[in-house]
Amino acid sequence: MPYKIIISLFILLSLSACNVEPWVKPYERANLADPIMSFSPDPLSQGYIHHVYQAREGARGAEGGSGGGCGCN
Repeated sequence: MPYKIIISLFILLSLSACNVEPWVKPYERANLADPIMSFSPDPLSQGYIHHVYQAREGARGAEGGSGGGCGCN
């Protein structure tokens, strides 16, 4: 008999987990995409520096660069 109570409690708790609201509302995402939130003050020159570094070292993609793996980037 007590296992039925435990199972029903577990079901109730697992169903309540589906009602979690996101921390960031869809209309607030523009604030997160603001350029002031980036790590570097000048992302264009930082991208150029990364490109030169990758070409000089012969390594590509180790610093979070985008690419599909097809060799077209």
